[in-house]
Amino acid sequence: MRSDQLRRREFIALLGSAAAWPLPARAQQPAMPVVGFVNAGSSDARGLAAFRKGLNEAGYVEGQNVRVEYHWLEGQFDRLPSLMADLVRRRVAVIATPAGNFATLAAKAATTTIPIVFGVGEDPVKLGLVTNLARPDGNTTGISFFTLEVAAKRLGLLHDLVPRAVRIAVLVNPANVPTAEATLRDMPEAARALGLQIQFLNASTLREIEAAFADLVRDRAEALFVAGDTFFVSRRVQFATLAARYGIPAAYPGREVVEVGGLMSYATDRADMFRQVGVYTGQILKGAKPADLPVLQSTKFELVINLLTARALGIEVPNSIQLLADELIE
Repeated sequence: MRSDQLRRREFIALLGSAAAWPLPARAQQPAMPVVGFVNAGSSDARGLAAFRKGLNEAGYVEGQNVRVEYHWLEGQFDRLPSLMADLVRRRVAVIATPAGNFATLAAKAATTTIPIVFGVGEDPVKLGLVTNLARPDGNTTGISFFTLEVAAKRLGLLHDLVPRAVRIAVLVNPANVPTAEATLRDMPEAARALGLQIQFLNASTLREIEAAFADLVRDRAEALFVAGDTFFVSRRVQFATLAARYGIPAAYPGREVVEVGGLMSYATDRADMFRQVGVYTGQILKGAKPADLPVLQSTKFELVINLLTARALGIEVPNSIQLLADELIE
């Protein structure tokens, strides 16, 4: 009788274990790949939508077959090294750095194995990110959007729009070291070619932006040129408000500022750049190697002018410039 009870208990235990095994076995799924998305500015709805569109084009839907961790640093560039080290430690599948020279350099310094998909405003070869545009050698690829070449063109368009303005204040973000250094190096020559006098101002925080406007008014600058910087673009409402308050015509590195009241912008199409970063991220998730994906170069540039702001500043926009514009905001 004792042996019958023992066999009965063993049989019940076996049934219990059999019932317990199938559910976890069925539920076990491959871990969803994680993308570390890093941008030094504030959350950008238009850029996000474009990045997700690119992922979708490559066959990935966020929350279904990929998870994206978004890191918006609000201009705190000093956080980049520790953030990248954490992403590398956790072995994310891809690091995506759209609109980020400094973020891309920090990622490159942190890993030589995890794929990095960038959007940078300078020549990626000069930055040391790749050895060749056609066949990148290593773990990085992406798109270059010609910040400095476009900056010289933007300065010329500002001069065309406000020809009487000779003293131009150029605002840079010293925390964004690669872009700031390149702007300080290259803008004086562009200004001399146009017969303009420039003075450089620095700002890395909200308060420093306000102080910079006070300084340029005190120094009687006649126009403002805002250098390319993702943090500056994220402070678009602040820039538009301060420029209106002080009556300063200003040229910006992104249409986002013009849409909220800035005077004009000339830049590459940021949304297209974010989309392409998303496409390459998806292709790498599928198994493509960064070394086999050529670095792309932006081909979409756009001049946007806010005619309401121009009128408020007493600026008559010539027909020739209106015809050049990709969009006129009224």
